[in-house]
Amino acid sequence: MNTRSISPAAGPLTGAGLWPASWTPILLLVPVFVALATVSVYPIINGFWLSFTNTSLALQQSDFVGFENYVSMWGDPLFWNAWYHTVYFTLVSTLLETILGLGMALLLYEPFTGRSIVRAAMLVPWAMPTVVTSKMFGWLFDGQHGLINYLLRSVGLISENVNWYGSVDNALGTIIFADVWKTAPFMALLILAGLQTVPKSLIEAAHMDGTNAWQTFWHIRLPLLLPTMLIAGLFRALDAFRVFDLVYVLTGGGPGDSTEVLSTLSYKTMFSTLQFGYGSALSTAMFITEALLALGFGFFIVRQMRRQG
Repeated sequence: MNTRSISPAAGPLTGAGLWPASWTPILLLVPVFVALATVSVYPIINGFWLSFTNTSLALQQSDFVGFENYVSMWGDPLFWNAWYHTVYFTLVSTLLETILGLGMALLLYEPFTGRSIVRAAMLVPWAMPTVVTSKMFGWLFDGQHGLINYLLRSVGLISENVNWYGSVDNALGTIIFADVWKTAPFMALLILAGLQTVPKSLIEAAHMDGTNAWQTFWHIRLPLLLPTMLIAGLFRALDAFRVFDLVYVLTGGGPGDSTEVLSTLSYKTMFSTLQFGYGSALSTAMFITEALLALGFGFFIVRQMRRQG
């Protein structure tokens, strides 16, 4: 009986010899690629296409209109109001969370009794669901019976109750405060991980040279922490730009659109007025702004890493 030999140069074959063995990892990843394309790529492409149509379930129409939605959006004061609030919320909350996270990380880096317990407890606000945080702050900052008003009146800082999230002047600041309380521990955790990579020999050498704590932080720790802080800031800014549940539960975008952000405006446009074409244009504008934000952070991260070699 004659047998056929397979040349080693041709590579081993799997199963009945349908494909080379080197293809096996790629074929095993095909279901993952299909799943990602189904839940991620296709919705993005479809949303981008809908932004060029006047699709509306209320009017039962879906015609190609080109850039008409974008032209309308450019002159829409509601869009610019929501865009400004989104950018403002992202910048202020990310900056405050980074500064507070840095301070918390510096404290938790130093050894003290019960440090491990404090580190674990610090993550409780971040692990708490955002909807729960929203309801909790809704009760705390209630304009009539909230605990915050009671405490401030008790110490004499205010003479009458403040309508925190029901006032145009205070609502956005209250939301930022709630977001900072929830997410600052996450930033502290990331910065703490970066602090632990700073060589202790540099700190010891600085102490031997007679530097104080502030000089050691400013000239050694902070420069070495900048890449970590920028990466942490990037993650947080991208997440903050998509804020929805905190605003939707606490204020719903009000009062008087004073806390309206792009996520809530897009949601209302698509699912309240059923204007999927214009709502998709709003979502696309949000995606483009977030991409530009990521590019800006990426530029500073690469520049800082190159500076440090």
